[in-house]
Parts: sequence; structure tokens; C-alpha cells
Amino acid sequence: MLSDQPIFGSQAMVSCAHYLATRAGLQVLERGGNAVDAAVAANAAMTVVYPPTCSAGGDVFMLIWEARSRRLHALNGSGRAPRALTPEYFAAHSLREIPAIGPLSITVPGAVDGWFEALERFGRLPVEEVFAPAIAYAEEGFPVSPKLAGWLERAAETVLQRWEATARVFLPGGRPPGCGEILRQPDLARTYRLLAREGREAFYRGPLARTLVDYVQRCGGVLSLEDLQAHHSDWVTPLSTTYRGYEVFEFPPNSQGLTVLEMLNILEGYDLKALGYQSPETLHLMIEAKKLAFADRDRYISDPTFVEIPVERLLSKAYAEQLRARINPERASFHVEAESEPERDGDTMYLCVVDREGNAVSLIQSLFYSWGSGIVAGESGVLLHNRGSYFSLNPRHVNYLQPGKRTMHTLTPALVLRDGEPFLVLGTMGADAQPQIHVQLLTAVIDFGLNIQQAINAPRWRSGLLLQQGGRRQLLQGQQGAHPLGEREASEVVALEQRFPNAVALGLEMLGHQVAVWGPWEDDMGHAQAILITPDNHVLQGAADPRCDGLALGW
Repeated sequence: MLSDQPIFGSQAMVSCAHYLATRAGLQVLERGGNAVDAAVAANAAMTVVYPPTCSAGGDVFMLIWEARSRRLHALNGSGRAPRALTPEYFAAHSLREIPAIGPLSITVPGAVDGWFEALERFGRLPVEEVFAPAIAYAEEGFPVSPKLAGWLERAAETVLQRWEATARVFLPGGRPPGCGEILRQPDLARTYRLLAREGREAFYRGPLARTLVDYVQRCGGVLSLEDLQAHHSDWVTPLSTTYRGYEVFEFPPNSQGLTVLEMLNILEGYDLKALGYQSPETLHLMIEAKKLAFADRDRYISDPTFVEIPVERLLSKAYAEQLRARINPERASFHVEAESEPERDGDTMYLCVVDREGNAVSLIQSLFYSWGSGIVAGESGVLLHNRGSYFSLNPRHVNYLQPGKRTMHTLTPALVLRDGEPFLVLGTMGADAQPQIHVQLLTAVIDFGLNIQQAINAPRWRSGLLLQQGGRRQLLQGQQGAHPLGEREASEVVALEQRFPNAVALGLEMLGHQVAVWGPWEDDMGHAQAILITPDNHVLQGAADPRCDGLALGW
């Protein structure tokens, strides 16, 4: 029976999208590691046991609360476009868009550098101990969960068998492992041993770098040694706003975290509690706030090194008041346009850790699409992301492809302070659904008093432009007409999990929304994890999403 109660602990807590990764984080904490050690250990373990969602070949973002200094740090571990990946390259090869998967979708992987940057600044244990659980899972193997078995089966023909090295890892014996079968990844185990011994240099300058580059170029890509050698993570300043007395922190651009804060600023002007939890009226205001915030996201958010982003104005309460005035409480607006191209759903994992000293980590890592580019880089065992496919070849687009540029990222971890102390660490996978889910979880806890597990279990909504393609359902964001839905005018579709009462769907339709009812527990509605710190006694409440193989554990 599904529990709606969180896991309680007084010393430490780990919450991940897979129970074996939670175990890895706990092992490291029990050996004397801190929250950063445990978060990196859990992340590395996730790359083994949930490979469609994350990899050493992807990107990472972290919010790190340092209890000793009482400061919040933000680490941007996202990679940049290769020097030779230019609009001119695609034009010369008669390509009108960047391929969704394959070698030309690959940008520099930033996760490994991000891991080592965080460990070197805040970690306590030797790197060998941090990577030990992931190495064990990769070398000895682990039982495939029903969730992973489904992902393997669905991707076998379309992605995994297209590249020899990928098929060797994920289609042993020529077929995807089924539920309960053991999946081993000895190449990845050797790679993690090398990283534990030689550090980040092995990935970006050493023999592993040569393996990655040689295989990508053999497949037709342009990633070079110079691209890897030039990579570095960045410590940046997190963004924040206040919401009903709480200070909510999100990741700055090139992340879409600003979108969450803009939505909260708009919603703060309404008495949501009086309207009722998950009532049609409350959902209507959230959906309308989302449309306005996403129009700004699609207009402005990209790499701030390349584009100017009016962050201060977008986060101001005065600007939120202007946006709020555009919302009709009794009628849905049409899709709010921006000069953007469609958002594509991606696959991601989120985890969080709080240790006995009060340090906290909010970490999110991704390959972008499920299985990323689809390319395992030769004998490295490392699956490479396809984040480059999110760039645009339209020179008027804010996310226009340029060498050395970071693409706009959907990844956004969150952390909430109350009276200057950590109150809630949370995040989710779900591409453009991430801000929508953040707002649903935050309002459930802050406005309506739900405990954090109840908030995560509750039925979810998300809005976008609906595309049905090849039997695959997808909600898109972006400029009207810049996607396969064609030139017709349409308001956004609001997708509801089936567990909403029928009256909610009916109420939204009466307010002018187009509604689609999906299954009761949808992957497309995200996999959220969270840890709440009880203000009066600092007891930890861990929660994990039943939509995945998530588990929160602590003591």
C-alpha cells in the first residue's frame, strides 16, 4: 500500500530516484562522508542503475548549503558546444536542424568536472570511497527493475542497437535484459576506477579523453580533445525570491530556474488557500502564471556569457504585478508566444542529501533525451548526452548555436530557506515540467500544509502544446507554428493525471482550457525527491516519488 508519510530521521537523509543509489549515499555517510560526498556517490550510482536518465557523459547542476559558513553555493557543471559545431557546419552538410540523437548532438560532458570540483572544495572522503558503490554495481551487476526493463525494451530498436558500443553494453546477447536479470557494465567500472585514481584529468586530458573523442569522431561527430581540455565548471550565484515568508532559491541561467521564481511571484498575489487545494480555480491561476513565465523563459534564457538577460527585472515583484494583471481569473488565455522553438521532453534524475552537520545538497543530472545521444563512447562504458540538440540554428533565437556556448538547460535544483535556515531541498526530472512541478510541490507544502510525501504523491498537471508522433505523446513549448502542430491557433493543453477528480477536468474546461487525461502515475509528470527539515527540532523528513524506483532513507 502506498504510504503518504515521509521517512523521519534526526541525523542524515538521502532521497534518490533509485533505491540502490540511496543505499550508495547512505554507505558514504556511514563511513564519515558529508552531504557532498554522499551526493556524488549517489549520482555515480544512478549512472549505473538508471542509465537512460544520467551518465558521466552528461551535465550536472548542484546547490550546496554549507552549514559552517551558512552560505548557499551553486555549481554549474554544464558543458559547452564544441568549437567545430557551428551553424556553418550544418549548412555545409545540408542539415537544416541539429539531429536529435547521434554524434552531432553531443556537447562537452560537464558532469565529471562538476563532481570533482564539488568534492575538492567540500568533500571529506577519498575519491576511491566515493566511487566505490558505483564501481561495485557496475562490475558485479544489479537486478534490472521493471521501470528500467521497460526503458530498455522501448529503446532497443530505435536507439540502443544503432551503435555497436551501445548495443554491447545494453543489449547483451542481442536483446535487452528483462526485469530481474542482472545488468553488468565492466567498462564503466574500469572508467570509474580510473577516475578515482587519476581524477578529472583522466576524463578531460588523459587516455579516457582520447577514447571519447576518437569514438565520437569515428561516428561522425566533431568533439575534439581541445574541447574537453578547455572545459571548466563555474561557481555562480543562485537566484532567489520570497514566497509567503520563505526564501526560495533556484539555479540561474543557463538554467530555467528563474521560471519557477517568476511563477511564485505571480501566484503570491492570490489567496490560493481560499480557492482550495487542486481546485480548478487554483490550477487555472497556476497554469496562467506558467504561460507568462515560460514566454519569458523562451525569450531570454540562454548562456549569460553570450546573451543579456534582464534577471533583476524578471524577478521583481513589480514585474510580477504587471504579469498578474494580464491573467483573467475566469478565462484561459491562448498560448503565450515567444520567439522560441519547441521544447523537447528529456530524461533526467534528481537527488538530495542532508547530513548530520546540516550540510545539504540539491543535485540534478541529465542526458537530455532518454539514453542521450544513444552513443556509448567505445570501451569507456560512458553514455554521452545529446544536449547539443537543444540549440537552435535560427540566428534570431536566443539559444542560437555558437562555439563554446552553453545551451539553455531545463535542469534546475531547488532549496528553500526559512528564517535563514534550510527548510526544504527539492527537485524533479521532467524537462519543461520541472518548474511546474516545483510550484505544485512548494504551494502544496507552504499554502496548504501537506507533508512532503503527500505533496509528491498528489496527482500532477502540466501544460504545453500536445504532439502525437509515432505513438509517442509529447507536450511542446515554444512559438506557435514553429513545431509540427502547424500554423493553427490553439491554447495549451493541460494534461492531468487520472487520479484528479472528474470535476477538476470539467472545471478547467469550463474556464477555457483544453484538457487531456493521462494515466494515474505518469513518468512525464516527473520523478520528484525532497527532504524537509522540521524548523522547531531539525528532524529530517525524506520523500521519494512513487512514479520511479525512488527511496528516501535516513536515521
